[in-house]
Amino acid sequence: MATLRNPVGEKRTRGLGRLWPTTTSLGNHKELEGNKGGRKMVESKPTTVLAAFEILLEEMETEIEFINQAGSKAFAARNYEGARAVLDRADHATAVRDKLAAVRAEWEKVSPAATSNGASAKNNGSHDLSRLQRGVRTRETAYFKPILQVLKQMGGVGEMSEVLERLPKLMKGTLTDIDYEPLAANTELPRWWNTAQWAHNAMAQAGLLKPDSPRGVWEMTEAGHKLIAEFAS
Repeated sequence: MATLRNPVGEKRTRGLGRLWPTTTSLGNHKELEGNKGGRKMVESKPTTVLAAFEILLEEMETEIEFINQAGSKAFAARNYEGARAVLDRADHATAVRDKLAAVRAEWEKVSPAATSNGASAKNNGSHDLSRLQRGVRTRETAYFKPILQVLKQMGGVGEMSEVLERLPKLMKGTLTDIDYEPLAANTELPRWWNTAQWAHNAMAQAGLLKPDSPRGVWEMTEAGHKLIAEFAS
C-alpha cells in the first residue's frame, strides 16, 4: 500500500487512597515519594511509548510496501507463483501490523492522554527522544474526521486519489513537516499519503468505510454518515 499528559505536582494514585507528591524529575519518568515510610515509585510518561509505537508501525509499513513492490515485479515478470508467495507474505505482515495497532489502542486505554494527534513527544531528559522523531508522525486516527468530511463533500463515495488530493487543505495545522517528508519506499510520495491509506484500512475495520468497495474507491458506511453528522452538530 502506496500510517496521553501527566499532571505536574501532586497526583492521587488509584487504589492507594493517598497523595503521592512529585519529588524528582527523571527525564521521561517521575520519581514519586510516598508520604509514609519513604516509599518511592516511578511513573512513566507515556509519550515515549506512543512514539515508539509510531516508529515501529511505520517501519513495518515500509517493509510491507517493499514486499508489495517485490510482488508487483514478480507479477510483471510473469512469475505468478513467486508473486503469490510474496503477496501472501505481505498479507501476513499486514495482519501483524494490525495486531500492533490494536496493542497500541489497548495501551492508550491504560495511559493518560498525550496529545490530540499523538505527534508530540519531546526530549525531556534521560531518554533521548530525538532518535524517535523520524517516526513521530501524525497519528492515523487524526485522519478519520477529514476523510469523512471529504467523502461527504463528494456524496459519500470517491476515488482514492481525489480524496487524498483534498486532504491536506482540511488537515492544514494538523499535518507537520515530518508528515511531508518522502517515504522510504517511494520518495515521490509524502509520508501523510501512506498514513492516510492506513487510516482508510482502520476506518474500514471500524465500520466507518466499506471494506468491499471497488479497488481505488473509498465509500462511507451508514455508521460513517452518522459519525460525520455528529461532528457537524
